[in-house]
Amino acid sequence: MGSQLRVALAQVNPTVGALKLNSDLIVERSLAAYASQAHLVVFPEMVVTGYPVEDLALRASFRSASKSMVADIARRIADGGAGELTVFLGYLDEVAGSTNRLGQPHGAPQNALAVIHQGEIKASYAKHHLPNYGVFDEFRNFVPGDSSLVVRIHGIDVGVAICEDIWQEGGTVAALVNRKPGLVIVPNGSPYERNKDDLRLALVQKRAKQIGAPLAYVNMTGGQDDLVFDGDTIVVDGAGNLLARAEQFNDQLLIVNLDLDAVTSTPDVVISQDRIEALPPTESTIAPRLEDEAEIWQALVVGLRDYVLKNGFAKVALGVSGGIDSALVAAIATDALGAKNVLGIALPSKYSSDHSLSDAQALAKNLGIEFRTVRIEEMVESFIVNLTLNGLAEENVQARVRGTTLMGISNQEGHLILATGNKSELAVGYSTLYGDAVGGFAPIKDIYKTDVWALARWRNTQGSVVIPVNSIDKEPSAELRPGQKDSDSLPEYSLLDQILLRYVDGDASSADLVAAGFDAGLVARVISLVDKAEYKRRQYPPGTKVSSRAFGKDRRLPITSSWRE
Repeated sequence: MGSQLRVALAQVNPTVGALKLNSDLIVERSLAAYASQAHLVVFPEMVVTGYPVEDLALRASFRSASKSMVADIARRIADGGAGELTVFLGYLDEVAGSTNRLGQPHGAPQNALAVIHQGEIKASYAKHHLPNYGVFDEFRNFVPGDSSLVVRIHGIDVGVAICEDIWQEGGTVAALVNRKPGLVIVPNGSPYERNKDDLRLALVQKRAKQIGAPLAYVNMTGGQDDLVFDGDTIVVDGAGNLLARAEQFNDQLLIVNLDLDAVTSTPDVVISQDRIEALPPTESTIAPRLEDEAEIWQALVVGLRDYVLKNGFAKVALGVSGGIDSALVAAIATDALGAKNVLGIALPSKYSSDHSLSDAQALAKNLGIEFRTVRIEEMVESFIVNLTLNGLAEENVQARVRGTTLMGISNQEGHLILATGNKSELAVGYSTLYGDAVGGFAPIKDIYKTDVWALARWRNTQGSVVIPVNSIDKEPSAELRPGQKDSDSLPEYSLLDQILLRYVDGDASSADLVAAGFDAGLVARVISLVDKAEYKRRQYPPGTKVSSRAFGKDRRLPITSSWRE
């Protein structure tokens, strides 16, 4: 026997710890969903607290505030006249009456979902499968749930899962197959990662077919520290056919009418029995996926924007050298924050070429950002004379004077300094601690040099040319000594990046790399450079993760290690 539901999926951008701000967002979107005649609205995983909360989950005050906020949200939605709406929202819960024990997170926190109706919390569900790989430490922070949940809404039995629950075979999925719901809703906090090849859609289609019911998958947007969430909310029918899809990276309230089988299960909670048999049509929305460069660009822009704004900064500054890395970072910052909030600072030394300054000036003009020049020759000379430095030590003084100058301006004027190093440089240690490594955020730290060039060329096709062609075409150089080129001390980036992609991202061994055709001596040299630079990377600013294996929480290796294979 068939029936219908109008489902609203709230693809939104919460802020970790900002419970009042998040609750306002939830109430506003819930009232909008009700005004659109939706019968239920689904919010992302942990939307009340923001996600991931990491060790905030271990604080009793934070758990208590989360639970209280859910009750407050329920009352506010009912008071706003939308009490008939059923709301599914993620929050931080805890196992009631739990005593602390060895091997369990303190306070027994849970990644949970509340079901709200008529101003009350009608049911809750705790995430079963806790990811403990890559950037995730949920087994450290949460206690898993062990009970499935089916809620009857207008005669439709709605099953629940949270994010990782549908990525794992058995467990939650098996329980849902057995319980035969008419609809499954899945709140998510799934970070963006390039080259996923649309794994989410394939997974959602697979689970819908297994369970034999439509599946509505809602994901959050926005940046949180080094993570960025791209939304990409998806609805499929029981045969896996795509019914609706939200835009990537943009907040959206996706509304969809679903034809569903009624009274298919034995529910745990009954919200309403009356069936909806005819609904006015809604506009079909299947947003296209972004192309690779556009997708990465949006991830970098959103990641930087939210890091700056959520941490209370208004403006950013960076050193602009006339090179490709600083040019790309300046363009990302301008797209993220607006030209008026970006300051480019040229810091020429006695070894800087004329084109370095002219290219930096051209970049600033193209982007419309503020530009100033601070010459560092005299500051560098004072260090060298007083400390008797030469060679590499002299070169690094130039980088460190630049870093100190940028941080001084930051302290004086309140800008957040952006580091401009790319993943290739970080991998092999081609950066100066307390020099070009200074800053509060590093937007392109997870982008290899070859990708830097590709993104710069792509950005120049999006309207007017903003990155000077000379910055793209000229040979890379740190300009710390006469005639210096990156290729003096590093392999060509086109070759280096192939090795790094396999070794850093793919965990290939030296034997694997040699078998793939790379020179054994070059492989040994690159691996040695990467491994010895771990201490530098630990001190580098955070930056947006876009790859499958970013430096930081995603790739954790000991600083002290003699393994070189």
